[in-house]
Amino acid sequence: MEPSQPADESRVLVIYTGAGGTIGMLVGQQGYVPEPYFLTETLRSQTRFHDPQQDSLFSNSGSVQGFRNWSSGSGRSSPQDGPGAASPIKPQRTLLVRSSRPIGVPESLAPNKPHRKQPTCIQVSENVYEAHLPSLVTPYSAVPGGTGNKSIRYAILEWNPLLDSSNIDIDDWVRIATEIELNYTFDAFVVLHGTDTMGYSSSALSFMLEDLGKTVILTGAQIPMSQLRNDAVDNFMGALTIAGHYIIPECCVYFNHTLYRGNRVSKMSSYDLSAFASPNFPPLVNVGIDIVVNWNEVLRQTSLRRFRAHKKMSPHVATLRLFPGIATATISAFFMPPIRGVVLETFGAGNAPQRADLMQALKEACDRGVVVVAITQCAKGSVSDAYETGRTLLQAGVVSGNDMTPECALTKLSYLLSKPELSVTEVRELISTPLRGELTRPIRSAPSHPATVEKTVENIQGVLAEFVRLTSAPPRGPRITLTPETPLETSARDATAPWTWTAAEAANTEAVLIPFLIHLAAARDDLEGLQFSLDALGGPDSADQHHFLNVAGGVVNCLDLATGKTPLHAACLNGSARAADLLLRSGALVHLRDSLGHTALYYAACQGHEEVVDLLVQAGATLGGFDEPFAALGLRDASLAGNQIAARIWLKTGIKVSDAVPIGTM
Repeated sequence: MEPSQPADESRVLVIYTGAGGTIGMLVGQQGYVPEPYFLTETLRSQTRFHDPQQDSLFSNSGSVQGFRNWSSGSGRSSPQDGPGAASPIKPQRTLLVRSSRPIGVPESLAPNKPHRKQPTCIQVSENVYEAHLPSLVTPYSAVPGGTGNKSIRYAILEWNPLLDSSNIDIDDWVRIATEIELNYTFDAFVVLHGTDTMGYSSSALSFMLEDLGKTVILTGAQIPMSQLRNDAVDNFMGALTIAGHYIIPECCVYFNHTLYRGNRVSKMSSYDLSAFASPNFPPLVNVGIDIVVNWNEVLRQTSLRRFRAHKKMSPHVATLRLFPGIATATISAFFMPPIRGVVLETFGAGNAPQRADLMQALKEACDRGVVVVAITQCAKGSVSDAYETGRTLLQAGVVSGNDMTPECALTKLSYLLSKPELSVTEVRELISTPLRGELTRPIRSAPSHPATVEKTVENIQGVLAEFVRLTSAPPRGPRITLTPETPLETSARDATAPWTWTAAEAANTEAVLIPFLIHLAAARDDLEGLQFSLDALGGPDSADQHHFLNVAGGVVNCLDLATGKTPLHAACLNGSARAADLLLRSGALVHLRDSLGHTALYYAACQGHEEVVDLLVQAGATLGGFDEPFAALGLRDASLAGNQIAARIWLKTGIKVSDAVPIGTM
C-alpha cells in the first residue's frame, strides 16, 4: 500500500502524449523529435520541478549523477565496500497509475542510453494496465486564493510511442479521456500535447469528460525544454501550479501565462510564444506576479451525477469554408453520405451567397438529416440573423453555432452525433445550447434602473434579519450557537442621526456576514437561510451582481478561515442532507479538502450520516488521499465492534476491505 497522502500535498497525473508542443523533444538530424524519458529525467534534475528534501524515501538524486546511478542500477553499496563507496540509494516514492495500454518503453527503443528503469506493468483487467511510477515532488509553495501552502507530487504517464500532435485522432482523445477516468483518484491532470491540434483536443475533451469535478489542463510549448531559450519551463510549471493549487473543474489550455477555457481557444500563431487566443471569452486565469483567477467565469457542476468519460466520437463530421463562387456541385458532393454533420464557416455574421441552387442544396441536405452548423469565418464575433443573407440559411434548416470556434463546433457536433439516444432534432437543439460554456448565451436586456444605495442597505438589513432568525431559532440537536447582539432601539438610532451607508461600505459588510450565514444555515439544515445566502449572489440579470461570484468557487464554496471547511463540510458534519443537496445543486465542489486534508465525504461517513454519504457518492465524491488511512481505521473499528451500519457506511465511500488492517470476517 502506498504511503497516505499528506494534507499539504496534492497529486497530479501528467499524461505525456508526445510532442507536447515540442516540450519534450530533442534536436535530431530531421528537426525536433520526441525522446522517451527525456522529459522526466530533465525535470528530476531541476529542484523547482523536484525537491529531494520533500521526499523522505528519496536520496542522492539531487544531482544528475545521483539519478543516473540509480537509473542504471549502479551506486548501490554495502557496508563492506569500504570508504569512498557510493551511498546506498533508497527506494523512491511511487504513485499507482493506470492506463488502457501497457505502461513503459521497451529497452530496445534506447538500448545505449541511461534512463529510468522500467516500471513493472501488470494487466488487471481487459484493456486496463497499472504500474507504480516513480514520482516527482515540487517544493512547498502557496498561491493567492489557492488551497494553502502545499507541495505537488506528480507522476508522468508517458505514451509509447510518443505522438506528434498532427497524428492525434479520435482514438487518442478516447485514450486521454479513459486514462483520466482510470486515474480519477488523482487531484488534477495535466496533458502535455502538441500545439498544432491542441484546440481540437481540448474542445473534444471538454465534452467527453462529462460532469467533470477536477482540473484538467492541456499545455505544450513552441520551443522544447532541451533548448536554452524556451517557453516549455514556464508553460509546464504554470499548468502544474494551477492544477495543484486550484479546483477549476474544466478542461483548460494553459499557454504563455494564461489559462483559457479549452473549448474557446484557437491556435493563432505558429511562431509567437503567445500561440493561442480566446477571442470571444475572457481567460480563466492570468499569471503574473500574482495568480488572478476569474472565478466569475469558472464553470461549476450543479448536477448530482458522478464523473464519467464518454468514449465515442462520430467520425462522420467535416468543416466546409464558404468562398465567393463556390459551386453547388461542391456543396452537394460534400454533404453526401456517410457525412452526418457539417460545420459551415460563413461570411461575417453568418451570411452566405444568395443563390437559389446553393440554398436548395443546403435544404436538401438538412431534410435528409444532416446537421449543418453555421459559424463565422471571423476570429472574433458571432453569427446572427440580423442580415437577410443570414436568415435564409436558418430557413434552409442550418443551425446557428453562435460564437463557437471552428474546433469547438466540429468536436461538439462529433460528440452529439455519437450519442444514439439523441434524435437529429435534439442534436440541432443542443448545438445552440451551452453544454460546457462553449458559446455565449443570448444577452438579455439589462434592467432599466441602476443599483442604488438604498437597495444595498435593504439587502444588508435582510442579511441581519436572517442572522437574527437563524441564531434565535432552536437548533435541531447539539449545535454551536451564536448569540446575536441586541439590535439598537429605533429611538437610539434616531438620536445618533447616523449617516447613510455608502454602497461600498454596505457591500463590505455583506461580504463579511454572508459566509458566516451560509455556514450556519448549512449546519442547521435551514434551507431558507441557505437559499437566502445563495440568492445574495444576484442572478445574471441583476444590476448589482454580487462580487461573491469572484471568489474561489463562489459563496457556495466559501471557506471557514479557521478550519478551511466549506458549507458542504458543515452540512455533512451535521447530517444536513437537504442543505447538502441544495449546495451540490448550486455548485458546491465535492473534492475540496479542509485544512486537515479531509473531504466532506469523510466527515459524513465518520459521523454516520448514511443519507448524506449516499448523496455525495451519487454526486461523484471520493475519499481524498489523507482520508483513506482514517477511513480504513474506521472500517476496522466498526467491524471489531460489530457495528454493521457503520461498516456499511464506510464501504459506501469506496474504501476497500483490503485497505483496512486485517480484521477477520466482516
